[in-house]
Amino acid sequence: MSDTIFIVSLPMDIYAENILEHFRHPRNKGTLTGATVKHEEANHACGDTVAISLQIKNGKILRTQWEGTGCAISQAAMSLLSERLVGMNIETAAQLHKKDVLELLGIPVSTRRMKCALLCLHTLKNALHIAEGGKTQNWLDTVEIDEGS
Repeated sequence: MSDTIFIVSLPMDIYAENILEHFRHPRNKGTLTGATVKHEEANHACGDTVAISLQIKNGKILRTQWEGTGCAISQAAMSLLSERLVGMNIETAAQLHKKDVLELLGIPVSTRRMKCALLCLHTLKNALHIAEGGKTQNWLDTVEIDEGS
């Protein structure tokens, strides 16, 4: 009898693979012509950037495209969120919370990487504020984290 030990992959590996898949093959990445609103944000702590373009009609997000650079978490989060946004009404999109993005990612995110994960949501919420004629907000107002984090 052998003393071979089998290691069973945890579901976490599946989620990590999903993040890498979205990082390597991002969804909805590109330039959107005819966008209703475009907005860019950056995580100055690490250099990640995301620019989102939304085509909104009758209070609904018809199309979204985005551009960006950065770590796998920031870029995969934007890719995942972009898939969810298409067809969503803007009131629902404006009510998205950090827990929604963290659920999309499906992995634990450390405090140090939280801004990476939530850059997409911060950018989306500020784009929606601009689309409604408002001003951009800080991180604490959009995604419930301190700018110093």
